[in-house]
Amino acid sequence: MQESLLRHINRKVLKLAVPSILANITVPLVGMVDVGVSGHIGDAVAIGGMAISTMLFDLLYWNMGFLRVGTGGMIAQALGRRDLAGVMKVFAQGIGTALSIALIIFAIQYLYIDIALGFIQCSPEVADYARQYYFIRIWAAPATLSLFVFKGFFIGMQNAISPMAADITVNVANLVLSLLFAVKMGLGFKGIAWAVFTAQYTGLLLCIVLLLIYYRKLFKYVDIKKSLRLKDMGKFFSVNGNLFVRSVCFLFIYVGFTSLSAKYGDTQLAVGTIIMKLMMLFSFFIDGFAYAGEALAGRYIGARDSVGLHATVKVIFRWCLWIAAVSTVVYVASGKQMVMIMTDKTDVIEASLPYLVWLWLMPALSTSAFVWDGIYVGATATKWIMWGMILAAASFFAAYYALESMLGIQALYVAYMVHVTVRSIWMYGMRRKAIYSKVSEELNYA
Repeated sequence: MQESLLRHINRKVLKLAVPSILANITVPLVGMVDVGVSGHIGDAVAIGGMAISTMLFDLLYWNMGFLRVGTGGMIAQALGRRDLAGVMKVFAQGIGTALSIALIIFAIQYLYIDIALGFIQCSPEVADYARQYYFIRIWAAPATLSLFVFKGFFIGMQNAISPMAADITVNVANLVLSLLFAVKMGLGFKGIAWAVFTAQYTGLLLCIVLLLIYYRKLFKYVDIKKSLRLKDMGKFFSVNGNLFVRSVCFLFIYVGFTSLSAKYGDTQLAVGTIIMKLMMLFSFFIDGFAYAGEALAGRYIGARDSVGLHATVKVIFRWCLWIAAVSTVVYVASGKQMVMIMTDKTDVIEASLPYLVWLWLMPALSTSAFVWDGIYVGATATKWIMWGMILAAASFFAAYYALESMLGIQALYVAYMVHVTVRSIWMYGMRRKAIYSKVSEELNYA
């Protein structure tokens, strides 16, 4: 492959990846502040309360991740075909779906929390914290779900600056307001929830402004009535139905990890929450390149450009392997110090030390899965993503229950690593059928 082409693709990748990375850097900071504020205004119970509170909304919103993921891939392909009417149709379908889901969430909010807390093993004190947080943040649902669609739209349009601006606005507002409401104003745990609520609507307002500034000319292609007809929603639901199942599998793994940690006591729940947050730190760098892969793969597939697609995959993997190597060194050198940033509770810090090894292994085992995930999304190869996640979720629970009697809670961390490894192997093995076949059967596969 010509080096000039790789340099050209490299510039495109960086133009999309760097803004996403800058935005993503603020995401773990907010999560760390939320856990950190909980850890400093309370004890292990407060940290556990934040873990359960976050999980309650992950139960709702992770399943709706298709609103961003599916929207981005479908819009990127429509843009590659130069189908601007198709671009706006997908956007209208996404917003309509987001607002409809928000209404359903409002309708079932009381039933939902009663059922969810009934299944989660946690102390009454932790459950009380979770309810306080939940009944405030729930009213941000329309903003949260609409933001998924807006970010998918911007990424699909090869615009990484606008979602960066939105993410940084939301995350910095969340960070500042959490400290202001919870600590300065003395609202405690409820203050963290009010900070999330305010930040979400602030981000939505910014996205609307950015849409009006940069894409007003596309409004002439909008046909709300046609876009929301069941016939025209067919492909949208077909692609996103598979992604919904994928999200459910992610959710089973995440909820499984948190709820199984909880059964070992509040301290182990706090440790599991902190280790999980730290394990995902490096992924926010990888995700920037995965978003670039989503945008460029979708566009090249829409344009039926097999050479551009192949070059995109090669460039993105080069970058991500370097990120994984650097992240491993950072985790090995600074794992304990990272835990100490998250909490000042000596018992939690000491209890976390046996699990630092999983931080060291996370980049090597999971990088490939994260990268392929973005490329598959751009290709709208959602059937293959779905089956890979079903297999990964099954492997997570199988590994835990097979090893728990021998390893105790360590089996939970082993199971998490097993699931990311299974995802990596599956997506690499299926790449020809899922991705490259969409542009050329004669491509020299990587």
